[in-house]
Amino acid sequence: MTDQPIVLAGQYGSPYTRKMRAVLRYRRIPFRWVLRGSRWDDLPEVPVQIIPVIAFLGADGNTDGPDAEVMVDSSPQIMRLEAEYSGRSVVPADPALAFIDALIEDFADEWFTKAMYHYRWAYEPDIDKAGKILPLSQDLQVNTADAAAAYDMFTSRQIMRRALVGSTDTNQPIIEGSYRRVLDILQATFDERDFLLGDRPGRGDFGLFGQLTQLVGFDPTSTAVAVDRAPKVINWVDRVDDLSWLPVAGGADDGWLALEDTGTVVQEMLLEAGRTYTPFMLANAAALESAADEVVCEIDGREYRQGPFKYQRKCLGWLRDDYAALSGDDRGRVDAFLEGTGCEALFA
Repeated sequence: MTDQPIVLAGQYGSPYTRKMRAVLRYRRIPFRWVLRGSRWDDLPEVPVQIIPVIAFLGADGNTDGPDAEVMVDSSPQIMRLEAEYSGRSVVPADPALAFIDALIEDFADEWFTKAMYHYRWAYEPDIDKAGKILPLSQDLQVNTADAAAAYDMFTSRQIMRRALVGSTDTNQPIIEGSYRRVLDILQATFDERDFLLGDRPGRGDFGLFGQLTQLVGFDPTSTAVAVDRAPKVINWVDRVDDLSWLPVAGGADDGWLALEDTGTVVQEMLLEAGRTYTPFMLANAAALESAADEVVCEIDGREYRQGPFKYQRKCLGWLRDDYAALSGDDRGRVDAFLEGTGCEALFA
């Protein structure tokens, strides 16, 4: 549309920031990268204080004009970019394949993120590294005393939130078991191809990538697991960080496999989602419906507990809307593909 860049503001330690920066790089959309909260951050405040923030261009072609829009939430950001910028799409043209891709993205964003948060704030080496390094993004010139205070404030706040997002001693085997299985699935995927759905990345790839930038690229405990178990995943994360070099030729369908040809690796990822994400998402929605103060469900043969989240109910609603919007034929293809994975319960 224009050579004037949009603005992406976020943090290096944010999986969703890294996800969106990788999407912009892959799609070759001009953007200006800003560290959120730093002295270079000139974006206005947003209603919900989450990152990343994208400032889209207004009618005058600028990001600081009266009609410029500042937006949060990575999944809607991806779809807004799809609507406004052509070429190198991350959404398959086949609606059924695109739906499965969106489901994998939501699994990454709403379940796999628990592994990222857990490993960072459950183990002392990870806590110490995060507390020392992550606050520096806002001010590299911070003095020793202020850095120590930031360490104490930041680590205490994040550790206190562990139970809220499910990172408890009781849930530990569930979360860590899921992390190891996802590593195994991806390691097997890269024995066959470069991305989940073929020769080009989709939303699901970028969703998993975002969480993995931290799990295999920053946090020492989860990185050590990946070095031993899935070295190809570590190399893949390095590649996906900047895919502007990746050739994507031909039309909108080129590079994607047909849904029915995606093979066992995608089925295995959906089985993992059905095993973990599905019972959690359904129990979360039920807890909110009944005004319960805790989500309780069985995952992988164990009792899982955490606080309910309204946003994840909204995500489930979006997926159900997308499912309902499929044509009868495409919905039938999706149903056949999901049968036996456990994910079909989301749309029953």
